[in-house]
Amino acid sequence: MNPDEMKKQAAEAALEYVEAGMIVGVGTGSTANHFIDLLAGIKGKIDGTVASSEASAERLRGHGIPVLNLNDVGELPIYVDGADESTRFLHLIKGGGGALTREKIVAAASGKFVCVADESKLVDVLGEFPLPVEVIPMARSYVARQLVKHGGTPVLREGFTTDNGNVILDVHNLKIMDPPKLEAELNNLAGVVTVGIFALRPADVLLLGTPAGIKKVEA
Repeated sequence: MNPDEMKKQAAEAALEYVEAGMIVGVGTGSTANHFIDLLAGIKGKIDGTVASSEASAERLRGHGIPVLNLNDVGELPIYVDGADESTRFLHLIKGGGGALTREKIVAAASGKFVCVADESKLVDVLGEFPLPVEVIPMARSYVARQLVKHGGTPVLREGFTTDNGNVILDVHNLKIMDPPKLEAELNNLAGVVTVGIFALRPADVLLLGTPAGIKKVEA
């Protein structure tokens, strides 16, 4: 079974958490795209969605699924999204697709965060995947110097602008032993919009596609 089939398997398992009348928070990326395509099959059952990126909003609308503004709906019952890495404690690295800020907002506004991924995303320690940090453009150099002090090697994501008009620094060579602590520290740097560590608000359940079927990790 290839990784894409495992992602689809995980996305399919997440449909079980979607109940009639819900407004569903939807993430961004390849696994979230599978979830969007599967959600189209039950679109009559839900009241709408909130998307974490323009790309996901476009894909949802393409299936005729209503996309709502988070400010108009308040708290969401559920948010389904992928991850670039996850530990068994459900601490995540996200933002490989560049939508980390909106993903973090939708996750924060959701009662249950269901993370879907293939089994390769489960790691013992976060940091092998470069950590995305969204930065206000004028703060790029300052933030990069601070990230070096934390032991990382920041690299500007060339030719990329977030949906919010900002830049992303991908930080290599980090071993993130205490994800909530590092998330709080980096979030406090002037000019950082948000960091791709999701540990202060981790996932509630992780659904991993594997050749042997779904592996479920819960807090």
